[in-house]
Amino acid sequence: MKEVQSTDIKEYPLSWRGKVRDVYDLGDRLLIVATDRVSAFDVVMPNGVPGRGRVLTGISVFWFNFLRDVIDNHVITAEIDEFPENLKKYREVLEGRSMIVRKARRVDVECIVRGYISGSMWKEYKTMRAEGKTNLHGMDFPPDLRESDKLPQAIFTPSTKAEEGHDINISFDKMTEMVGAETAQLCRDKSLAVYTKGAEYALSRGIIIADTKFEFGFDGERLMLIDEVMTPDSSRFWPLDLYQPGQSQPSFDKQIIRDYLDTLDWGKTAPGPQLPDEVVQKTLKRYQEVVARLTE
Repeated sequence: MKEVQSTDIKEYPLSWRGKVRDVYDLGDRLLIVATDRVSAFDVVMPNGVPGRGRVLTGISVFWFNFLRDVIDNHVITAEIDEFPENLKKYREVLEGRSMIVRKARRVDVECIVRGYISGSMWKEYKTMRAEGKTNLHGMDFPPDLRESDKLPQAIFTPSTKAEEGHDINISFDKMTEMVGAETAQLCRDKSLAVYTKGAEYALSRGIIIADTKFEFGFDGERLMLIDEVMTPDSSRFWPLDLYQPGQSQPSFDKQIIRDYLDTLDWGKTAPGPQLPDEVVQKTLKRYQEVVARLTE
């Protein structure tokens, strides 16, 4: 499979090139293309994972359709045959990895839902507990949680949306200050509803969605789910049959790449090192397993 590291659609202006996606301005719509670029530690690697963009797009399209009864989304079409005629000549590049979407006024907060305690929240929880506290970001936590434990109920933990570097966890009150009470409440309610439906379905397919992040935007007065939904890039996916609380979990994401990079004498700054083919293939296989479990 040919790797797509970047795109060059000459008919439309490039609006944004992120770590993974190239976004083109089609006037009242956007063309979002998921490339095969891969980043770790906020550095884009010199080579990617062939087919990764197709996997990410396929999973997002599945979820957008599955969750449509919970909230509307920005997708107009992901079918190349329904694209404008002047885009069809790019079929080899675009097919399976692109979507035409409505433009939206983005809510500039990462809407994170956690069903299990892991990652940055686990680190913050340990610090809080060592200080003899029970409240973190305005929420009370049980005092005896272990790493990867399921939380008594899913929680909404927003964060800043950093264009560069790491996002910072914030309280719901802080989010309210940033975006307004009505928008904050609506985003929280929809995030929890989307996570609950998605996590229950994934569990039936042998996948634990430990946590995930959503992005929302407004089309007029209507709130929509935008960007991507519950992919290995935006979520922590654990295989149910290997789940053992009290430790970190194996996952269906790019952890293989992070683990490899941790073995190198590398300063975690650009440029990143070339990824060996073995690491690339193992990562792709793990992504493809998620698609198979969720959609087949």
